[in-house]
Parts: sequence; C-alpha cells; structure tokens
Amino acid sequence: MTNLSGANLNSDAAVGSQGEGWDSPSIFPAYSAYKNSGMEWLGEVPVHWALGSLKHLAWIRNGRDYKDVESPGGEYPVIGSGGQFANAIQYLYDGESVLLGRKGTIDKPLYIHGRFWTVDTMFYTEVSSGASAKFLYYNALTIPFEYYSTSTALPSMTQGDLLNHPCAIPTFKEQIQIARFLDHETARIDALIEEQQRLIELLKEKRQSVISHTVTKGLNSTVPMKDSGVEWLGEVPAHWDVKALRYLGECQNGINIGGEAFGSGSPFVSYGDVYKNDVLPAEVTGLVQSSPEDQQRYSIEYGDVFFTRTSETVDEIGFSATCFQELPNAVFAGFLIRFRPIGKSLTPGFSKYYFRNQGLRIFFNKEMNLVTRASLSQDLLKLLPVTLPPVVEQIKISDFLDRVTVEFASLLKQGIKAIDLLKERRSALISAAVTGKIDVRGWQPPTPATSPELAPEAV
Repeated sequence: MTNLSGANLNSDAAVGSQGEGWDSPSIFPAYSAYKNSGMEWLGEVPVHWALGSLKHLAWIRNGRDYKDVESPGGEYPVIGSGGQFANAIQYLYDGESVLLGRKGTIDKPLYIHGRFWTVDTMFYTEVSSGASAKFLYYNALTIPFEYYSTSTALPSMTQGDLLNHPCAIPTFKEQIQIARFLDHETARIDALIEEQQRLIELLKEKRQSVISHTVTKGLNSTVPMKDSGVEWLGEVPAHWDVKALRYLGECQNGINIGGEAFGSGSPFVSYGDVYKNDVLPAEVTGLVQSSPEDQQRYSIEYGDVFFTRTSETVDEIGFSATCFQELPNAVFAGFLIRFRPIGKSLTPGFSKYYFRNQGLRIFFNKEMNLVTRASLSQDLLKLLPVTLPPVVEQIKISDFLDRVTVEFASLLKQGIKAIDLLKERRSALISAAVTGKIDVRGWQPPTPATSPELAPEAV
C-alpha cells in the first residue's frame, strides 16, 4: 500500500493558538557546542555534524513517460510535480523516497513510501545507506527553491543544483530522532490547521445564513408571517411583498465585441468584477474601445445589479454585484446581465444582500436547463422571486447586515492571521531541527496527561 504524504506539511492554511509557545523552536535546548558552517544562511551547526550536500543523503533520478503503463485501474500512483494525476499498472520505484519537482511546482517536496511512478516533471530519490528518508524530506522543505529556479516562465530545477545544495548532516541516529520529533510536532500543528479551517468555514456559513435569513424573514421575529408561495422562500413577514424580478425593472445583456477592441479605451466591467464581489468595484481595470452609442446602451448607473450569465457549471451562474456609484462612459461584458430597477421599491443596499442569498442558488440550480454549458437567460432571471420589505425596512436591514458583515470580516481576518502565524512557526521548527539550532536528542512524545491542550484560538 503506497503512503503518499507531504500536502499536510505544505498546506496553504495553518493556524495555532497565538501566545502558546509549545511549538516555538525557542523552548527547545541548543547543542552544547557549535562550529561555523561557512555558509551565511546555514550559520553555526553542531560541532559533531558533518558538512556536505544532498548528494551525501540520496541519489536523484529522473521520472519517465507513463503512457505505456497508465490505467484507470492501476494500483500505483503516477506523480508529477503537481501531485498524483493518474494510476499505473507498473511501478518505477519501490521503497522510501523523497520526490522533488523538476518543472512546474518545484517547491513542494513529497515523502512517499511504497511503489510509485514519477513522470519527467518530478525527480525521485534513492536514499543513501545510513541516511533517513524522512530527514531528507524535512531537509528538502528548507531548500530556497526561488534561489535555484531557472528564470523561465515555467520554474524548473536541475539535478546538479539539488545534489549540490549544502546541508548539515547529523548522525543517522540523530536523523531518525529529528524526523520522529518533526513527525509528531508537525502532526499536532496540522491538527490545529484543520480545526481552524473548519472554524473559518463555519464562520463563512454562519455569515451567509444570517444574510439569507435577514433578507427573507426580516429583523423582527414577532411579526405575523404569511406563505410566500415560493417553496425555497417559505414564509415571509405578512406586510412584505413578493414579486418576480420582471416587475421591478429591466434586464439587459452586456456588450459583445471582438477581442481586438480590448486593452484600451473606456472603462469595462468584466465577469471577474462581478463574480468576485458583491459590490461593483469603484474603479474597474478593464478597458475597451466602445462608441457613444455603446456607452448609452450598456451604461452603468447607481443601483444597477449585474449577474454572471454564463459559466462551465450552474454553481457559478447568477452571482451578482450591485453598483454604488456612477461609472461614466463604462460598458459591461457580454457574460453579464444588467438589472436596472425602475422606481424606488428596491434599494441598492438591500439588493447587495438579497441577490447573494443562499436561496437563489436553489432557484438557479432548479430552473437552469443545462446543455453543454450553463447559461442564464433574461427570461429565467425575470422569474426570480424577490422579497420586498418597505423601503424604510430595507434600509434598516442593509444597515444591520453592513455591521454584521464587518464583524464577520474581522473574525475571518483574525483566523487568517493565526493561520499565517502557525505556518511561520511550523517552517521555523523544521528549519531549526534540520540545521541543528535545537537539540531534540532527548525528546520523547508527551504522554496524554502532560501533553498541552491544542485548542485553537477562537474566531
């Protein structure tokens, strides 16, 4: 059975309790005597460690083409620099190895134990006798890949640069102990990472739930309710109206124009300006050559709501952004639909939240007819049910949600900051251990009774 790991140690997210020092290198003792390594980035190393390079720990081998061995039912992973992407009926190597990217994703070493096949974008290693594969793996995580990477559009590494990368080499017994220590400590950090990621996702879900509830049920839970007549809306306050979008304004598809017209000219609102934001950016970066007639027909005004019209999947259809300013001379993309409210029954603040509520995903998923590519038509959009509180109440709802979303944003920012902090701690711990800045020879896994609590900081 092949055991592939490494993603956990190179995760894009991590978190830990701020203020706890259990995983900080500074709490571990140093060796009693050091010597100068002669390399500024490595500094001093334990006096009894050897100075060498990665070639003293392993041989580096090239991957091979996999086409003749590929099979969906194959039991061996086919691995490139981006990770496993296929299966094979044969294997290229069997045993412990550290995989190092040759081209593409070069800064994500992987430890693997078992049978596998690597392609030409990924080196594999044959670990030397008397060297620890796990120690090599942790050592490889400290390689400054950006220093070695060739200055081409696609980052790449050479065998020579990797083999000659300087490193300090402890005894085999110490290599085993360092790897054992790092396996344990990084696993504990990873547990915090996963917990914090779950907390952040729960925060996002809670934020969306508050928005969806407020724009469909209001702020006062004691008011009489009525059946909206729409299954996914359920009951709404009795004094609210529910109307199809067609009765509230006009829809317009965006401009269709040749690619040669882009890059200069007047402001252009793109698909990304809408898909990524609930509010249209005050300044858009896109430019397009458009005529005065285009600018009038595809104009952008305060209160307009833009919907994403086409995508590969229905899950990316119908995202909206509301405009809170005038964009003179601007036009919008053909991949968008502009909804322009008529009259004053729908405020921009309420639109911003209502058209991003969870219920709309149910509407679009249910009503969309998929062929080969998801596409939202004006006719379907016009059928979208919209809850309409009195204007004064819409303003109260949007003011309330503005405050709530700011609070959620602050909590999410704290969570992300904590993630970054623990990533730094984890990297520092690995670097300190494999370069001998800390002495873990006497380290033993703590018993459950003495192990510190791993409660992540609340967000």
